[in-house]
This record gives sequence, structure tokens and C-alpha cells, in this order.
Amino acid sequence: MRYSRYLAVIISFATLVMAGCSSGSAPTAAAAAPLPQPGASATTPLQTARNDYIASGPIVVEDQVDLAALRDGIVAEILVEAGAPVQKGQLLAKLDDRQLTADRDAAEAKAKSTAADLKNWEAGAKVARAERDRAEELWKANIIAKEQEEKARYQSEATDFEVERQREDLKYAQESLRSLDFELEKTRITAPFDGVVARRYVRVGQEVAKHDRLFWVSAIAPLRVKFSLPESYFGHMKRGTELIVTTQEAADETHPARVILVSPVVDPSSDTIDVTAELQGAPVGLRPGMTVNIRLQNPQ
Repeated sequence: MRYSRYLAVIISFATLVMAGCSSGSAPTAAAAAPLPQPGASATTPLQTARNDYIASGPIVVEDQVDLAALRDGIVAEILVEAGAPVQKGQLLAKLDDRQLTADRDAAEAKAKSTAADLKNWEAGAKVARAERDRAEELWKANIIAKEQEEKARYQSEATDFEVERQREDLKYAQESLRSLDFELEKTRITAPFDGVVARRYVRVGQEVAKHDRLFWVSAIAPLRVKFSLPESYFGHMKRGTELIVTTQEAADETHPARVILVSPVVDPSSDTIDVTAELQGAPVGLRPGMTVNIRLQNPQ
């Protein structure tokens, strides 16, 4: 009887111990993270964020310039407005050139007159040389005195000197004419390359001084984007690397680009390298000056 009571107590104690162990192990099992299953994707949202790097930079073009006045003057005519496409050499505006035109015409007349005088003196020089040779022969034949021979020789030399002076005068007149032609060219404001007139700074009748801005002309192609990357990309980003460019307004629209220049040095102030990429094809909706995003993968 006593043995049965002891056995019942032992069984009850063992039951309580097993129940306590079972309730203590349950939270530990619930907190354990599940192991990855074979064949599951290796790319998690966290890994995607780590592998993507978004850089940003402006769209630029190689040819973009402020056209400035090359001389003082008054704007006489404007032939284009802002936004107009232009071709290289196309006339954009003109300065008042009436005085220069008159001076140029006078210089041209002077050059023609000097050229005629030169021909006249060259013809006279031929006659003087012939007279000199004839006088020399006559003096040798004792037909004329030495003084007559010397006079003919001096006259020939004087004529040769005059011919040389006329040649120098003609050269000076031609250079003056050329200088006025250059000044006239400065009154004609032309497009330096194919592109578009981004801004117009002047109006008809406005007086401008040398170096005053007249137009801002920008090329529209090829479009390039400049941006900076962390130092860790040095050696990974190379010429020819293909990139994806998106605008900040339309992130779902992608534009292909290709790296054309990577800085060979690291900027010590920012620990970055400068990169230039050129957009491929004819990207629609992109213009110089816009800021775009460049999506990259972090270097492994």
C-alpha cells in the first residue's frame, strides 16, 4: 500500500517536470528565423538596395557659347529669335556698318589708284632703262659726254626707286582694305555651329560695346551627362561601359548611354571620380541643362 503511494507521487512529479520543459522551449522555437529553402531566389529586397547606386548629373553639350560683340556699334537688324534653330555660318544679327562701308569703298578706290600709278611707273622705268643703255653706248662711242650718260643712269635709278615706293604704297592700301573687310565682318553676327538660339540679349537700336553679350547659342546633339561616383568605382567604370539614364520626372522612361570619359584621378576633397557618358540614339524629351539619374550597381 505504501509502495503504491510512493509510485503515484513519483509519476505525478515526472509529469509536472515534463510539462514545464515543454512550455519553456516553445518561445525559443517561435523566435528562430526560418532557414532558406533550396532553389529560393538569392536576391532579396535588401540585396537589391545594396546593389543599386543612383547618381545624378546635368545633361550637357560640347558646343554652347555666349556670342559677344567683336566691336562697338549699334544693332541695326536682328534676324532670329530665341528658340530658332540655326546652322553654322547663318546670319543672326547685323550692326550698323554704313561708315565702315564708306571707308572700305574709299580704301578700295585708293588701292586701285595706287595700282594704276604703279603700272605707270613700271612703264616709265622701262623707258628710263632703255635711255640709260643707249646713253651708255653713245658715251662708249665718244658721241656724248660723260655727264649725259650719268644723267640717264641717275634718271633710271630714280624711276626704279619710285616703282619700289609705289609697290609699298599699293601693299599698304591693300592691307588697309583688308583691315576694313575684317571690321565689316565683325558687324555680322553669325552662328558658330549648328544648334539653337537659347537666348537673345539685345534689341534693334541698342548700342553695344565690344565683348557685350548678344546671343546664347547651344548645340542640341550629341547629348552628354556628367556625374560623379564614389572612389570605390575607380577601375570598375571604363570607357564603353553601358548605362541606363532616367529623368527625375519620368523614372520609368529609360535612355541608353555609354561612358566616353572617366577621370584618371580621384578628387581628394570629395573622394569621387568624374564620369562623362554620351546618350545613344535620338533621346526624346531630353534637353541640355536637365538633371537626370544614372542607375548603377555597386562594384563587387
